[in-house]
Amino acid sequence: MVYKKFQDLELSALGMGAMRLPVVNGSDSEIDEAATEEMVAYAMEHGINYYDTAWGYHNGNSELVMGKLLEKYPRESFYLATKFPGYDLSNMDKVQEIFEKQLEKCRVSYFDFYLFHNVCEMNIDAYLDEKYGIFDYLMEQKKNGRIRHLGFSAHGNLDVMKRFLEAHGEHMEFCQIQLNYLDWTFQDAKEKVELLDSYHIPVWVMEPLRGGKLAKLSETDEAKLKSMRPDEGIPAWAFRFLQSIPGVAVTLSGMSNFQQLKENIATFETERPLNEDEMKELLAIADGMLDGTLPCTACHYCVSHCPKGLDIPRLLELYNEHQFTGGGFIAPMVVGTLAEDKRPDSCIGCRSCEAVCPQQIKISEAMADFASRLKS
Repeated sequence: MVYKKFQDLELSALGMGAMRLPVVNGSDSEIDEAATEEMVAYAMEHGINYYDTAWGYHNGNSELVMGKLLEKYPRESFYLATKFPGYDLSNMDKVQEIFEKQLEKCRVSYFDFYLFHNVCEMNIDAYLDEKYGIFDYLMEQKKNGRIRHLGFSAHGNLDVMKRFLEAHGEHMEFCQIQLNYLDWTFQDAKEKVELLDSYHIPVWVMEPLRGGKLAKLSETDEAKLKSMRPDEGIPAWAFRFLQSIPGVAVTLSGMSNFQQLKENIATFETERPLNEDEMKELLAIADGMLDGTLPCTACHYCVSHCPKGLDIPRLLELYNEHQFTGGGFIAPMVVGTLAEDKRPDSCIGCRSCEAVCPQQIKISEAMADFASRLKS
């Protein structure tokens, strides 16, 4: 197992994410405890020492199961991470109640790593609102030794991350972002990595395989990669990409079966970063995968001609995400934070924006389709 130095710790470069554990009868809330126990045992035996769970994973059962299984091992043999569930605004005034319950569920007296969960457009104002006392409470727990290291995860855009870091960056020890070779440009991951580097904050990776989309490619793309590294599996390319990014410490993989776990551990037995030609080819494949998304360059010509004052570039960015992913939570979450008259269904189809769009995007059609997708 490759290890990464974090302060005075040696963390396994591959962490076990507990969001997609094996389940019974396809029910997300019914974790297959026996299968998960087998996976945890194999992970421990093969050098994984970082385990990541959260309040809401598997409808609240992930913390329970991981706590029960990890309790069988010496406390100093693993590092446990969980998160304050600020993705649900109704939790904002319950930080003490939730934190105490999490310690109980996980059967520990402290968390090695604790995160503000999913800092994003929807909750940034609440996270920064002092009336909830979330930051102060978590800093107090850190002072008391019940949190060893404090950080945050983020699905929000670059500006949201900047706001959070401007407020609390000096106290954040790590940050977990969605990072993979597809989102390097698609979700501004490159700029997010650079932002974190400017604060000297190491990167924890989530969604390294983009929810499985990067585990299998087209036959043409797979052939290109096999010609460069015949012995490398396709999922491994996504991990080698991350091994090529300075600042990446822990890569979390939500492995849902034993085979995935074995293959990923085998990949992380070595560190084989990509060379320049391999990186170029991989990013070209990512660009090809994004064919069909709208080529908005965010020039903002359209905005000045929109009688409804819509932030069209941002809406098109969200539309691309929603279309490529085939749904997901990011676009609906962000659109839900917008004023009702600034959402896609507010477009009146006047086409004034299209008259000045250098990319000749059919914006009105995209807004209508986006509104329809969000309602379905």
